[in-house]
Amino acid sequence: MELASSNGVDPSEFVSANGFELPPAAELAPAALFGVRGKVCLVTGGGSGIGAMIAAGLCAGGATVIVCGRKDASSLAAALTRAGPGTCAAVVADITDEVSRAALLAEIATSHGKLHVLVNNSGTNWREPLASYPVKAWRKVMELNVEAVFALSRSAAPLLRAAATRVDPARVVNIGSIEGVSTPPHETFAYSVSKAAVLQLSRLLAHALADAERPITVNTVLPGPFPSKMMRHTISAVGEAALADSTELGRIGRPHDMAGAVVYLASPAAAWVTGAQIVVDGGCIVRPQLSMSARM
Repeated sequence: MELASSNGVDPSEFVSANGFELPPAAELAPAALFGVRGKVCLVTGGGSGIGAMIAAGLCAGGATVIVCGRKDASSLAAALTRAGPGTCAAVVADITDEVSRAALLAEIATSHGKLHVLVNNSGTNWREPLASYPVKAWRKVMELNVEAVFALSRSAAPLLRAAATRVDPARVVNIGSIEGVSTPPHETFAYSVSKAAVLQLSRLLAHALADAERPITVNTVLPGPFPSKMMRHTISAVGEAALADSTELGRIGRPHDMAGAVVYLASPAAAWVTGAQIVVDGGCIVRPQLSMSARM
């Protein structure tokens, strides 16, 4: 330890005064603290939108990334692998189907034997007035946005345990939404409720998957407005400028914003974080809203 030689402080005196020893500088360097190199990461719905942003960030950090979805994302996977330094593979899978989920996890088990990070990103939406909102649509949204998150997380637990250590737990990162903690101005009944459910499910899983020897942390990221297929209707309806103006920071999200949040949760820096929520929305939910009287 170079503490004494670099600043004249005696290490034993520092420990006595503070109750802990400073770790080596190399362990606190950003490359080590936020590193994901070599981690096996599964990103559901990773072929487009926020999922692709997450996959790109993990791959750029040197992770071994698997993206899955109902559509083939081989072209994206090839592009991310070329960019490196990590690798990316694409698997066609329907995570709402039990057989498809089992096949996906079996392929990961055969290829890698373990899974360090599961990112539950797949999701869908349905927008319709209350009077005509179909129950069938409600069920479809809940099946993918909530039920599949629960089922895949539970089924992936053995692979996650295989990767976990006491100092570096395996990770589950669930992608929620600020619509799960606020009242949106549009009629997305099932979507908003599903994202509120994901938040509570994450808390429950954080407790259920905790283990002193082979822990699995579970956290939630709550995105605000990002360019994606799901946001296309809103962006075309109100315009990107108006959407950006709804945030405190005056812009919509960028790939860097989403990738950074998930890479943090997947890295050693977040090894002692579980049951938490990270809001990545440019300040949408803290922006004061005009009262009805002020608008009149």
